[in-house]
Amino acid sequence: MEIIIQKFGGTSVATQENRRRVATIVKNTLKENKKVVVVVSAMGRLGEPYATDTLMSLIGQHRAKVSPKEKDLLISTGEIISTVVMSNTLREEGISSMAVTGGEAGIITTDRFNNAEIIGIDPEYLHSLLEQNIVPVVAGFQGRTIHHITTTIGRGGSDTTASVIGEALNAKCVEIYTDVNGIMTADPKYCKHAKSIQTISYDEVFQMADSGAKVIHKGAVEVAKRSNIPLIIKNTFSDHNGTQITEYRTLNDAYEPENKIITGIAHRVDRIQFIIKGAFDTDAFYNALAEKKVSIDIINIFPDHSVFTTELSSELLAIDVIKQFDLEYSLIRGCAKVTVIGERMTGVPGVMARIIHALKQENIEILQTADSLSTIACLVYEKDMEKAIMALHQAFDL
Repeated sequence: MEIIIQKFGGTSVATQENRRRVATIVKNTLKENKKVVVVVSAMGRLGEPYATDTLMSLIGQHRAKVSPKEKDLLISTGEIISTVVMSNTLREEGISSMAVTGGEAGIITTDRFNNAEIIGIDPEYLHSLLEQNIVPVVAGFQGRTIHHITTTIGRGGSDTTASVIGEALNAKCVEIYTDVNGIMTADPKYCKHAKSIQTISYDEVFQMADSGAKVIHKGAVEVAKRSNIPLIIKNTFSDHNGTQITEYRTLNDAYEPENKIITGIAHRVDRIQFIIKGAFDTDAFYNALAEKKVSIDIINIFPDHSVFTTELSSELLAIDVIKQFDLEYSLIRGCAKVTVIGERMTGVPGVMARIIHALKQENIEILQTADSLSTIACLVYEKDMEKAIMALHQAFDL
């Protein structure tokens, strides 16, 4: 039997009207003689009663006195409520279904509460439901320890839940339903010419997510890649084909001209750049930053100085380390990292030159750059970010 995993985000299950739309999608898939496992997020977003952030607000968010274990117990209820309500809607539409917690679905995690790691899954219960022609509606974002204690696996974890279940059940594909028409060439909030991408590779979408694009959780991509299960990003509220994520972007994308070397553009805001002056023990210094949990975005090391970029929230931690090493420094706040992504750029000369030219034409100052085989990142002032995204989108004819 062919199994399809269909994951629905918070907006898709937020209202009864939306849930009925979900039920229609599930019903149409069942009519194709497919077995379906539904994975759901908590209903809605901040301010709506059962959204994760709303549940956190009940205990004062950062002022909370509850333990990490108790916090997981609280925020896991959002997805559990969603499973019961969504399962009820399916039954109202004549679809046999069963609400299932992450633990009941067999997802086993570490005991690192609030950000647990999935270490295994026993899909026996899910198999038994499917064999009875029952659609399991699984709570995303959660699992249990070997001692049956509820855990959560971090923001965006419902995508990973869907991929892990897809791997365990050897699913034909994992469909991630959201409220946009797939993955876009850039954030449409900042680029009015952004278009949906028909196909993209696992590595490219991983790079887009890692570079700030809010498309799909990186963990979900890692699982899908290792099991070679296609991920399809779709819009719950339209019939758009969405974006298919597979091993190679060119697999179903032969219509694209070969000079389309860039797939998309991603960005991160709230960056801060540090310039450390003089020669110093860079190994010891950057190890000390790592111990303080300061994540480095871009780094350039020269004989007489070093430059690195991190998130603004790490400013004080970074300064503590700099003072510990008694180093002279300066910093620039209000930065943004804009990254172009594309596997086809590997080995192609002139890509950096095109980027520099496009930004220079718009009088955008480049503060720092970094590149890999499939990405080139530029640090610019945040005030120039939107203009930079638009310029690069046009320069590479996206």
